[in-house]
Amino acid sequence: MSPMKEVFKIAGAFVGVIVGAGFASGQEILQFFASFGSLGLVGCAVAGVVFVLLSMAFSTMGQRLMANSHKEVITAILGKHLGFVFDLLITFFLFAITVVMLAGAGSLLHQWLGVPEVWGSVIATVATVLIVCLDVGKVIAFIGAVTPLLMLMTIIVAGYVLMTPHPDYEALQAAAQTQPKGASNWLVAALLYVSYNTVAGMPFLVIMGGRASSRKVALWGGILGGLLLSVLMLLITSAMYLRMDTIGGLSMPMLSIATQISPWLGNLMSLVIFGMILNTAVGMLYAFMARIVPANTRQFRVGTAIAGVVALGGSFVGFITLVGLVYPIYGYIGFVLMALGLIGWVRMQRNRQPSAI
Repeated sequence: MSPMKEVFKIAGAFVGVIVGAGFASGQEILQFFASFGSLGLVGCAVAGVVFVLLSMAFSTMGQRLMANSHKEVITAILGKHLGFVFDLLITFFLFAITVVMLAGAGSLLHQWLGVPEVWGSVIATVATVLIVCLDVGKVIAFIGAVTPLLMLMTIIVAGYVLMTPHPDYEALQAAAQTQPKGASNWLVAALLYVSYNTVAGMPFLVIMGGRASSRKVALWGGILGGLLLSVLMLLITSAMYLRMDTIGGLSMPMLSIATQISPWLGNLMSLVIFGMILNTAVGMLYAFMARIVPANTRQFRVGTAIAGVVALGGSFVGFITLVGLVYPIYGYIGFVLMALGLIGWVRMQRNRQPSAI
């Protein structure tokens, strides 16, 4: 594989892991950006810069350490004892994100087709477990394949919204104030968003970095992934802000906007969101199980099936509730990981020996 193709493969897979049920549906973007009105757009810009820095740092650290799981990088950054604590927290969070994704699948199929939420979650669970049981190369290829379609759909929806009439500034700001918020302040919300996504995406990113053929490939794969996330965040936030008066209380606001444009576009958007839900669920469950048992073994496949059933049970709490509960908690935990990750990357540049990170 050429270096350029490898860069796009890493970037696409990283974006695919991060852009799950909450991102693609707009629920996360609504709570952490759009609900703050015009300041949420500023928050997107801040989050985008931090995303690029962190994705670059963790991808290159994964490549330098030839990481097979997040444990190697966490131990290198934090040391043996503190690294062990964060290893446990991150491992549990990977499972928690899987639970959120399965809940999101239930909400999607219910809003889209009227299917009971439990059946949507069951379908997503079965698909996720089957895909995770494949080898890691096939998992990365699957995750990266859906990302371009999501970007195309997001551009179409956001472009249409930007070119059509919308309420005036005062009405949009007033509508934004009524929406649920992920934090009390727009800047804190933006940093929390990056933080919990770092906790969620870092384990899979370092695995992809560990499989990169060179440091340069890992570096540009991380940078491109961060840039793509930034563009998607800004487009989705802008579209939802300009339609703030019509999306209140919905689990899948981006699906609602697409359906307002055209029913067939809503159907296509539903398929894309479902694909992104599977992307994130697969990435999270794979990284979770890879931390516990060696991949591509019988124990790995049995453990994946058991973890999938347990995650399905947890998904019955409800999608909106889980987004508002799980993500802010791990966002604050992730602040430490963000800071130390950047410090560790700087130290790695000064001394290229793995033990000196």
